[in-house]
Amino acid sequence: MKRVVVTGIGAVTPIGNDAKVFWQNIKDGVNGIDYVKAFDASKMKTQIAGEIKDLDVTQFIDRKEARKMDRFTQLALIAAEEAVKNSGLDMEKEDPWRIGCITGSGVGGIITFEEQHTNFMNKGPRGVSPFFIPMMIANMAPCQIAIKFNAKGVNENVVTACASSTNALGTAFRHIQYGDNDVIIAGGCEATVAPTAFSGFCNMKAMSTRNDDPKHASRPFDANRDGFVLSEGAAFLILEELEHAKARGARIICEMVGYGATDDAYHITSPVPGGEGGAKAMEMAIKDAGVKPEDITYINAHGTSTKYNDQFETEAIKKVFGDAAYKVAVSSTKSMTGHMLGAAGAVEAIVCAKAIEEGYIPATINYETPDPLCDLDIVPNEGREQDVEYAMSNSLGFGGHNATVVFKKFR
Repeated sequence: MKRVVVTGIGAVTPIGNDAKVFWQNIKDGVNGIDYVKAFDASKMKTQIAGEIKDLDVTQFIDRKEARKMDRFTQLALIAAEEAVKNSGLDMEKEDPWRIGCITGSGVGGIITFEEQHTNFMNKGPRGVSPFFIPMMIANMAPCQIAIKFNAKGVNENVVTACASSTNALGTAFRHIQYGDNDVIIAGGCEATVAPTAFSGFCNMKAMSTRNDDPKHASRPFDANRDGFVLSEGAAFLILEELEHAKARGARIICEMVGYGATDDAYHITSPVPGGEGGAKAMEMAIKDAGVKPEDITYINAHGTSTKYNDQFETEAIKKVFGDAAYKVAVSSTKSMTGHMLGAAGAVEAIVCAKAIEEGYIPATINYETPDPLCDLDIVPNEGREQDVEYAMSNSLGFGGHNATVVFKKFR
């Protein structure tokens, strides 16, 4: 099996429009949650979200081309381009058939869907854009990235709700391990801060209603958590076969060494009590990495700030780690970013990669009241400098999807 390394990263998030700013704000505990500005949410139960700020898409994408893309694809292109530049890859020197792209997006072009449905209702069939379908479908993100970089290798979009981009990373990892591709631009993208989607989550009673205090609304593992905060964003990692990376003198950020994926087969939205599905995904990823649970230094938890997710993920970690569960650092950076759904796993994989590279474990901010059912070391409120040998990231999605990836310090 080939070894797989991370050689580039790119991100567009509510706390930074590039990976460098994003990571610095993670370290500084910056919160990206505020009142919704994309539409009028004043009549909704939840009126807050994690929106990207001060982003002029036309600085990155030709205006005419951008108009043919849904926002989720625009964000994907911007983050992917940063990741490619960050990696130092010269695509003109690469075999295009050995370069792939795998994305994760749980929803796809919901903004376009809403807009075009409105056009249809107001103007009839002739009011619908001829670009409606290629703007809406979720595979347009990897398609547009492939066109941009002439990447003719594997090209897929994974749809597993909030686990989408972690599964995308895992799938890319396997393709490189098996020797099918030398490089894969892998990550996720999501842009669902839109009226209909927002209303659906509101009516599910899944989101926080702490409208009077947006900055403290996302509070994973806190006893007074009342739901997640919806966000938008994109993040990509350049996964590369080790010898290929060494041959071109690439800077290696860390190594990807493990992947596990399962399904609860229990409920369409609720994780299974006790977290056995998430636990099994963690066990598989740790075994795949060839290490023991006690070797893991840091876990970036799915940690959505919902009652059952945080409780059952805690139980899953205890099931896998035993006594070591109280020694491993566990934090949820969704406390700062909110929940980017299908993009969340890739964003949090970047957190793991940077934690390893810089020896810094980020905090779970907004932690005020301990929950006895979530009694792990959640790195409350202040991050810490600590050598990180192995970092693990969990993603859990509607439909019972569980995915875990493991990264290690490159040696």
